[in-house]
Amino acid sequence: MTAATPQLVVHRDKELMAQAAAARLITRIVDAQAARGAASVVLTGGRNGNALLAAIAASPARDAVDWARLDLWWGDERFVPAGDPERNAVQARAELLDSVPLDPARVHEMPASDGVDGSDVEAAAARYAEELAKAAGPGDRLGVPAFDVLLLGVGPDTHVASLFPEHPGVREIELTVIGVRGAPKPPPTRISLTLPAIRTAREVWLLAAGEDKAGAVAMALSGPGELQAPASGAYGRSRTLWLLDRAAAERIPPQLYPPASA
Repeated sequence: MTAATPQLVVHRDKELMAQAAAARLITRIVDAQAARGAASVVLTGGRNGNALLAAIAASPARDAVDWARLDLWWGDERFVPAGDPERNAVQARAELLDSVPLDPARVHEMPASDGVDGSDVEAAAARYAEELAKAAGPGDRLGVPAFDVLLLGVGPDTHVASLFPEHPGVREIELTVIGVRGAPKPPPTRISLTLPAIRTAREVWLLAAGEDKAGAVAMALSGPGELQAPASGAYGRSRTLWLLDRAAAERIPPQLYPPASA
């Protein structure tokens, strides 16, 4: 089995999935901090990403994390004003970040539309790429720091981050961060990591819960290619983990992939 071969963990329902994913992420962060002194995680928005953060906030085990030695990044962001409640970062702060002792300098939000670049989403994306490059070490790939875990929600159309099927962004092979215009999901203007940047992470975890995700999960795991199913092009260097509930997994042939260890 290669690192790109997905491992599946299927939970009874979305609540249990969020709790189990939270426990798994806390353990992974603690292990990374023990091994290297710090940890680096890329957050995702959406209902499953936010449910995961809320589950961490509610977990007594969250105190095992040295929050001051955690770097947080985002896989994508809605290009709207900084305080807009639709921003992934605003939602993440409400669910978890404002309640733990993070180092503000290590929380790397993507630029907002009322930032120094104004409405120039390409300039804002380039600014985030520069921030990633400054954090990257000499051995890191593509000028991107070696994320310990990169979280991605899977959309009903198989999109991940703000990379949509057949959209120009999913074809990008040189840039690490792009401005997205004309996204099929509102708001139409966004910032996103690219698939090459996503694939620099040690581990990529894809989250999907609910029957509305079942078709997307089955399609992405059937190998159609990243242009048709961007989620199929999201994988980590050492591990690719799909965290699902039963509803989202119901259309996957049971023999398709072996389950991951718990």
